[in-house]
Amino acid sequence: MARRPAEAEETLCLVRNALDGDRQAFDQLFARYRAYLHQVVELRLDANLRRRVDASDVVQEAQLEAARRLAHYLDRPHIPFRLWLRQIAYDRVLMMRRRHMQTKRRSMERELPLPERSSVQLARQLLAGGTTPTQRAVRSELGKRVRLAVAKLPEGDREILLMRNFEGLSNQDVARVLDIEPAAASKRYGRALLRLRACLAGIGLTESGS
Repeated sequence: MARRPAEAEETLCLVRNALDGDRQAFDQLFARYRAYLHQVVELRLDANLRRRVDASDVVQEAQLEAARRLAHYLDRPHIPFRLWLRQIAYDRVLMMRRRHMQTKRRSMERELPLPERSSVQLARQLLAGGTTPTQRAVRSELGKRVRLAVAKLPEGDREILLMRNFEGLSNQDVARVLDIEPAAASKRYGRALLRLRACLAGIGLTESGS
């Protein structure tokens, strides 16, 4: 059996100590991933939902749920703890969407609150060889158009782009989250990039949209 990385061993030790009532281990365990969970939640709150839901509240609810289910993690310790927490937080976001937006259709023009720097980097990756961003739009406008384009994609494409380009998950991590083979995750990501590029072309950000 492959040796478990030192960080995973440390996390597993914290989980066990937290379950034994060690409050310091409990606090350390959840503090370690709080910023990441906040990012996961923030990326998925569009303007409509942000008016009703605070990301910090969602993270707190997710951590409380994780605390209740902490013993269950030991049943599948091969899954990185960060990804286990991430799934709980993601499920909370979906629950919030259903609770607050179930009577409204998703707007195809919504703009996701994606970081501008990451949005611009993604656009430059896709526009390589075509019209440069500085020729087509100022940085802030480019970021806005990318956010709008990502929001128009099907849910599956949008999710894999968020995980890879904005959460910084590896292809292996994405495969674990989606419970598919890494090769399949890589293909899905490639298809999502092609669809995003086509969407950007449709709003004039590639040579085909000039």
